Amino acid sequence: MPAAFLDDFSLLRFTGPDAAAFLHGQLTCDVHGLKTDNSTYGGYCTPKGRLLATFLLWHDADGYRMLLPASIAEPLRKRLSMYILRAKVKAEDITTTVACIGVLGSDTASALDVLGGKAPEQLHGVRIEGAVTVIRLPGNRFLAIKAGDASNLATDNSAWLAADIANGIPFIGPATQEEFVPQMVNLDLIGALSYTKGCYPGQEIVARTHYLGRLKQRMYRASVAAAAPGDKLYCAELGDQAAGMIVSAAPADNGSQEVLAVLQTSNAATTSYHCGSPQGPALSLKTLPYPMD
Repeated sequence: MPAAFLDDFSLLRFTGPDAAAFLHGQLTCDVHGLKTDNSTYGGYCTPKGRLLATFLLWHDADGYRMLLPASIAEPLRKRLSMYILRAKVKAEDITTTVACIGVLGSDTASALDVLGGKAPEQLHGVRIEGAVTVIRLPGNRFLAIKAGDASNLATDNSAWLAADIANGIPFIGPATQEEFVPQMVNLDLIGALSYTKGCYPGQEIVARTHYLGRLKQRMYRASVAAAAPGDKLYCAELGDQAAGMIVSAAPADNGSQEVLAVLQTSNAATTSYHCGSPQGPALSLKTLPYPMD
């Protein structure tokens, strides 16, 4: 997959003089600290600290842009718009005016040249060349945003989703909304969660989880014969009581599924987890590219 049209994702744009302050007060990431040549992962929570969305965020001369799963993009835009009130901010979906393209594999430079973009040097760097924006993401891959459509490209997103999983990047969808606090899906480990930025919805609960050390579940990488986001996980210690959940899943070359799964930290490495039921297919843990401690 040198380049593919990421039709499973949508792109929201936030513009206006109050856009930075508004987003800073709503999201888990440090929006005020985000430079124009950098991107960041982030999350959006309910007042109870449960994630409604995770996303990639960056800003340019036109405002802030947010890449997130298409299945939750419009509900999220509507929810955020409810809180704009008198702030000078406009939230709009611009997916139909641009193409979101994933570039990964052995010859990313050539693929970017064809698109008219250039690779940023640093991780999470953003480079704009004319009408093409390129962002370097974990796993030596690139997100390219360009005006127009990408009808000439493949629309198989499986390799891109598998790369997100391999790099421990979670994307919340309809089946997993309100299931996790940010630390449970490792947002604090991928730079998507700031403990010093100030208030946002759910901030008190997220901070309490951090400072009181009450986190009992974390997200792990694994493979399993069959799984889908939202599937419950079971282990012998808890019997018929669910002990975790699948966050993301993508098909692997051998016919199995690569997954990100939230498990109990006390026994994730020592017990067997099963998907769907206590007798379901067993998970096989794999390593993540960042430390879990």
